Order: sequence, then C-alpha cells, then structure tokens
Amino acid sequence: MQEKPKVTVNRTRRESAAKEFTFTQADIPASSNGLASFRASAWDSFNRHSLPVNTDEAWRRTDLRLLPAADFKLPKDGAFEDLPAVPEYLLQSLTGDQHGGQITLLPGGSQIQLDAELSKKGVVFTDFRTAEKDHADLLARLIGQIVKPDDGKFAALASALAQNGVLLYVPKNVQVDYPLHSVLWGPGSDLAHFSHLVVYVEDGASVTYVHEAASPDEVGHAMHAGVVEIYVGKDANLRFVELQSWGRHVWNFSHERARVERGGNLDWIFGAVGSRLTKNFSDLDLAGEGSVGRMSGFYFTDGTQHLDHDTQQNHLAPHTTSDLLFKGALKGRSRSVWQGMIYVAPGAQKTDGYQANRNLVLDDKARADSIPGLEILADDVRCTHGATVGKLEQEPLFYLKSRGIPQHEAERLVVEGFFDPIMQRIPFEGVRERFQQAIQDKLSA
Repeated sequence: MQEKPKVTVNRTRRESAAKEFTFTQADIPASSNGLASFRASAWDSFNRHSLPVNTDEAWRRTDLRLLPAADFKLPKDGAFEDLPAVPEYLLQSLTGDQHGGQITLLPGGSQIQLDAELSKKGVVFTDFRTAEKDHADLLARLIGQIVKPDDGKFAALASALAQNGVLLYVPKNVQVDYPLHSVLWGPGSDLAHFSHLVVYVEDGASVTYVHEAASPDEVGHAMHAGVVEIYVGKDANLRFVELQSWGRHVWNFSHERARVERGGNLDWIFGAVGSRLTKNFSDLDLAGEGSVGRMSGFYFTDGTQHLDHDTQQNHLAPHTTSDLLFKGALKGRSRSVWQGMIYVAPGAQKTDGYQANRNLVLDDKARADSIPGLEILADDVRCTHGATVGKLEQEPLFYLKSRGIPQHEAERLVVEGFFDPIMQRIPFEGVRERFQQAIQDKLSA
C-alpha cells in the first residue's frame, strides 16, 4: 500500500496574520494516562504551528487576518445556564421515526441515549467524558490514528482541548439497524468550542450516523475547531451525514479524514449553510482493494459568508472507486471555495475516480471559486473531473412565469431543481427537508 507523500514547503516570508490564541496548557482537560499523553503531544504540535496565512497554498483563498484569536475563551463552569438552550427541532429524528441512539453535546456536559440491545452487542456510542471512564483503553487506542495533530494548527488545537467528543465503535459483523444521531450545540459570544469525533466500524459491520453542529446567530464572534476520524473496516458499511448550521458569527475550522479498508463502503454526505467563515479539510483514503467512497456536498451562502471546502480522494490500492459531487448556491456578497484533488498512488491500477463541483451564483457580487485537480501515478485508471459556475438560466424562469408562477416562486423552483441531484443522493426525507427549508430561508432573506 502506497501512502501519499507529504510535501513540506519552507517559506522565508510570512504575511501578516491574526494575533495568536491565548489558550494555555492549563486549559487541557484532565484525562486518563493514555489520553493525557495524546493531548500533551497535540499541544506541542499546536505550539509548533503558526496560524495559516495566504501564502500557504491551502489557505490562498481564505484570509484569517480578521480572526480575533486572542478574544476567544473557553466556556466557564457555572455559566452554562445563561446560554441559549438547544432548540427542540435539532433533537428530532432526521432519518425516520426512531433513533438507535442520540447524544447531545452541550458546553457544560452531554445527554446520552443508546438502545439497550445495541449496548449488549458491544456497540459503544458515548461522549468523551463517559468514554474516558468506561472505555479508556479503547478511546486511547483509536484517537489520533486517522487525523494527526500535526495535520495543522486547528487540528492540533482541537485534539488538545476538545472536551466535547463522540466515540462510536461498532464491533465486527454487528448491523446497527436504526440510525445514530448526535448534536453539537455551541452557543455564546467570544467562546471557543472544540469537538472530536472518532468513528470506528469494524470488519463486516454496518451503521448510519448523523451529526449536526449548530448555534444561534449572536453578536460578536465565536469559534469552533473540530476533528473527525473515520475508520471503515473490511467489507463494512458506513453512511455518515454531517450538517453544519453554525450561527453567522462563528469561525469554523475542521480536519476530517476517512480510511476505508478492502471491500468497505463509505457514503459521506455534507451540508453547510451556517457560520461566518468555514475552512474544512475532508480527506477520503481508499486504502484497501475494492474499497468505495462517495462524497456528496450541499452548501448555500448569503450575506458575507465564506465557505471553503478542501477535499481529497486518495486512491491508495487497486480497484478502488470514488465519486464526489458538491453543489452550492450563493447570494449577496458571499463566497465559496471548493478545491478538490483525486490522487492515485503508484500501483493503484483500475482506479475509477470522479469529482464534480457545480455552483449557482444568484447575485452579481457573490463569488464561487472551483478548483478541481488530478494527480495520477498509475497507468490503468479512469479519472474525470469537472467544475461549473453559472447564473440562473432565464429560459426556465420565463417558462414558469409564463404559466402564472410569480418571480420569487419561479426562482425557488429553479434553485431546488439545481440541487435535485444532491437531494437524490440523500436517502433520508428529514435531511432533505432540512436542506429544502434552508433553501427557502436563504431565498427569503
């Protein structure tokens, strides 16, 4: 198996960046021995990394010079009751009438539910605080294996300081029939929220997991930094749905990576409608022969929002298949960035890789940057990519209006039609309804 080589660029000049964070080593959560060692190492990585600047290739189109890093503080004990409560609609099932389990991650703690039958089968679905008490060895063994703290400044920060986290472990050959659901609720101004998800699906197992990160719109600024680590074993199946609906004051950063072994299958669905600024790294490593990964992304920006998604489809073994489709719409003065890469390692013959990004620009001052890429080091492959940026087509609008449909309603129908290929990839009516409601809210703003 060939791993993609890392390239290090030494720079003699760095552009002016935001002030550094004021977190200290004392902010690291008290942990069991194994996890304490991991967090201490992550803290060292955080101190070695500088804040990204525009001369860093991955950050050329996302400027952090306005990030008020020095202002962010951790939520203080005893102050949680003053923060807005999680709304009921976030706790409703998006995947049917029943959950197999649900976790609500709050600034002051967590609420955990798991079906007793799943627990008897050895399924672990719990928050980090509980995992450190009841599954310390398992958590220490799995954490930091897929996403390394050295992957970046924010990956290191989240790895060191995350108190809110989820450990999902599905033992070998266990089939989880009902979806699992977690909600990360991060209210408050001038606060920093850190999260860490560890999802480990053993050989032959199967599970669906939906995770949503959200907060209300508030004055001032707030920040979230998160890590998502996914392992899909041999002949295992994972459907993972991520929804991002942070408030418009939130600076959001995440490092996410999935590793899929021989014959494994991952269906990874993204939805992003919130935050002031998002920078998301999502890597798919097809590490075993015959592994399959599908990545589907939905985003809708308005106002001055800035969403930057950086995706990697890494084919590291023969006969692997990846399929990526990201679609976004933009209003106001907002901006989206999608930069994607299909990488095929030497010897990864019979690779089938596809990526496409489609953007619909609804206002003249909105901007979409779309940068697909291929790096192929094998000679018997099929890899294709494409990207488009366009405006609302007048012909379907004219057709709808000529049949008595008002302008606003006609635009909504055309936009919904634009997103339909993404909706068709989503098997859950509740998730589709959430996206469709976001479309209506954005168009009505």
